[in-house]
Parts: sequence; C-alpha cells; structure tokens
Amino acid sequence: MDNNIIIIIISIIFSAFFSGMEIAFVSSNRIFIEIEKKQNTISSMFIKKITNNPSKFIATMLLGNNIALVIYGIYSGKLIIKFLFPELINSSVIDFKYVFYQAIVSTFIILITAEFLPKVLFQIYSNRLLKFFSLPTYIFYYLFSPITFLLNWISDSVLKKYFKTKKDEMKIVFSKEELGDYINQEINSNNQLDIDQEIKIFQNALKFSKVRVRDIMIPRSEIISVDRYISKSFLKKKFIETGLSKILVHKQSVDNIIGFVTLQRIFSDYKNFKSIIQPIDFVPESMFANDLLDLLTSKRKGIAIIIDEYGGTSGLITIEDLIEELVGEIEDEHDNPKFHKK
Repeated sequence: MDNNIIIIIISIIFSAFFSGMEIAFVSSNRIFIEIEKKQNTISSMFIKKITNNPSKFIATMLLGNNIALVIYGIYSGKLIIKFLFPELINSSVIDFKYVFYQAIVSTFIILITAEFLPKVLFQIYSNRLLKFFSLPTYIFYYLFSPITFLLNWISDSVLKKYFKTKKDEMKIVFSKEELGDYINQEINSNNQLDIDQEIKIFQNALKFSKVRVRDIMIPRSEIISVDRYISKSFLKKKFIETGLSKILVHKQSVDNIIGFVTLQRIFSDYKNFKSIIQPIDFVPESMFANDLLDLLTSKRKGIAIIIDEYGGTSGLITIEDLIEELVGEIEDEHDNPKFHKK
C-alpha cells in the first residue's frame, strides 16, 4: 500500500479519535465520571487526571484533531489530484476549479469518517468509550501539556482582561436527568430483572416533578359521590358497599361537588348532614403532582377535585394516589378491585 494512503488513514483515525473523545467528554454522565474516579482501577486513575481540568482536556482534543487534519490535508490533496485528475500530476500550476474539487472531496471524506460517524458513536456510548480510551487520551493529554498550558493561559488572560470571566473550573453539580440516566444505564447494563424497591422509589422521585395530576387522577366516570339530600341510613349503606373512607357530596350533578364526608364522621353524632360535609380543594388538570402534594400536606387534607378547562369535574385525586406514584401501589384490608378506595 502507498505510504501516502497509510498516512491518510492514520490521520483520519486520529482525527476521529480526538473528535469522538471531545464529544464523549461533553456527553458523558457527570455522576458516572465521579463514581469512576472513586474506583481503585487503572482506568479510574486516568479518568481522574484527564477530567480534573475540562478546559485542558478540550484543548488537548482540539489540538490533536487539528494536527491530524493538517497532516490529512497535506497528503490527501496530492492523492485526490492523482486519482481524479491524473493529467495534472506533473503540472506546476493547478487551476482554482481543481483545487475547489479537491477541497470538496477532501472535506466530504473527513466529515463522514472523522466527524459525523465517530461523534455519533462516541455520543451514544460516551461513558464506556471515555473509560475505554482513558489511557491513550492521558498519553496525549500529557504529551500536549506544554502547548495546552500556553493556550489555556492565553485564553484565560483574554477572558479575565476583556470579559471579566474567571478561568474554567470543574463544578461537581448533578442534574436530576443525569442521576436518572445513570440509574437506568446501570440497570440496563447489569440486566437486573428484580429491581430493589428503594431504586424504584428513587426513580419515581426523579420523575415526580414532571408528573401532572391529570396523569394519575381517578377519572370522572369512576367517581363515587352522593347527593347532598341523601339520608343517613342510605349514606351508611353506601360506605359499607364501597368500602371507601371518604365519599364526595354533590349538588345536582358530579360537576358541582360541594365537599366530602368521612366514614368516621358519619358514624358519630351530628345534628344534620350539612354539618359533617367538609370543604374540598379544586385544582386544574395541568397542576404538577408535587405541587398538589405540598398543597394537601400543608392544609392537612387528603383529597382534591380536578377540574377541566371549562370548570367541570375531570376527576379526583387523593394524597394516597400521590404517594403511590412515589412508592408504588398501597393496599389495605378495605381495598376492593371493583372500586377506587382512598
């Protein structure tokens, strides 16, 4: 094989490596990096060294990529002319249009082989590849240190003088998304079929802030309510039949809920039915579940009515529904699969 072709292939491989490691570092999970740095392995030692200074790491990858691209450009230009325009090999002057064609072909090759494909691959498997290539990355990180030190010093000086910005520092701050992604990746990689209850609760807690009440409410069609003029005996019978601890009370229809009665109050002495009806909160469908949980706990209430955009009853939700979203299904001795008991 021609030496020029070998040099071109090697330069493309190195360019792909530097481009891929740059995107792997940016895309990798911060929690994964910090956990790997705590491991007592050779790769963890290298990961710790190359990730402690993000700006130096990026500078190393950019420097290596640019060196590879320069070498590629020098050797690929002659090779492209040789294959596409052999009549120009011995020509001392090459027309601009041929240089343009050469640049198009050369750029297309490098974009596919050393930019697009490796960046997609390294982004998908960022954690694994960052760990796998930690040793060669550290070698270049060490070899290019004098140059990257100079480059970072220049950039830091410019940022400090003209933009009043401090130099880059590694900030160990984790987002909920990173935490959730790391847990899911670990579960999938270990093929865990039986996940600990604590892990499930942790996963649910991460997603809880994005859950809206309309996603977990009891729909209108399954709401059990009674009219405000119901007799005491019929109401007691309703409690016994359904096994519910709370029953809604409406005026004319379920779209006009006026409150709820509890099992404890109905079996106690009271003057009239109206005196034991407790007020209920109304919240929109778009309300977040965590906000509603805060509302109910602050008011020491266990139930709320969900209303739609027209003010009609869309469903109901209890504090048990909200807790179940976090810890899973809660069953008690009164639960009956025919009804929603809260």
